[in-house]
Amino acid sequence: MRNSFAHAAPKHGGRKSMAGKTLTRMDLSEAVFREVGLSRNESSQLVERVLDLMSDALVAGEQVKISSFGTFSVRAKTARVGRNPKTGEEVPISPRRVLTFRPSHLMKDRVAAGNRD
Repeated sequence: MRNSFAHAAPKHGGRKSMAGKTLTRMDLSEAVFREVGLSRNESSQLVERVLDLMSDALVAGEQVKISSFGTFSVRAKTARVGRNPKTGEEVPISPRRVLTFRPSHLMKDRVAAGNRD
């Protein structure tokens, strides 16, 4: 099932551009429908539930680790002083939480292999 969702996003005629199609929720639901055999409605509900679980975990400050894919996590950034590049004026930047993604080595290798095609 490694490449079972590969056809969810169409091929781009051999273009080397990175400005290809975006894989959407609908594409994921359609792939689940085709590959797993659930109804379209059940497939959509399954995709939504998985995304909700991931979102809820991240909001709670938990990591979301998907084997052979990567790890999503939330990082706290402290307050700091920024600078307006046009005027040079110092501007305070509030503390905030940011979402980060760290791809697995396998994912990095797969993406790099795509660069050689």
